[in-house]
Amino acid sequence: MVRTATLIAVLTLSAAPAFAVEPGTDASVSLTFETGSDTGAVMVALYDEATYGGGQPVRAARIDVAGGERSVTFEGLADGDYGVKAFHDVNGNGRMDTNPFGMPTEPFAFSNNAVGNMGPASWDRAHFAVAGETAQTISIR
Repeated sequence: MVRTATLIAVLTLSAAPAFAVEPGTDASVSLTFETGSDTGAVMVALYDEATYGGGQPVRAARIDVAGGERSVTFEGLADGDYGVKAFHDVNGNGRMDTNPFGMPTEPFAFSNNAVGNMGPASWDRAHFAVAGETAQTISIR
């Protein structure tokens, strides 16, 4: 249950925070999301290994699905391994809705389309290498 709460707290974004691009970081990752509906927004957070289990994301964004958007590109990354946590805010209220037991009622997903067991997917399942220009498609269903 704590893991679900962590996922919800980190992914509840009203707007993407600003991140500075550091010199010497020229890698990028383009993420495309497949959703089950054309409403709301996808809230996405990109993590490195140190922050994936509970920390501030390296980058974050809100993708306006209702406005036709399906992808985001994070630039200015150092080469390395990253993991994505995302959810589809279907009703557009800016947060992940849950049932009375704290379980998500809106679709969520992880990079590599990894599946969690009683919480978010583990780093071992979700991480992927970013070097130069990298792309990944994630299904949120």
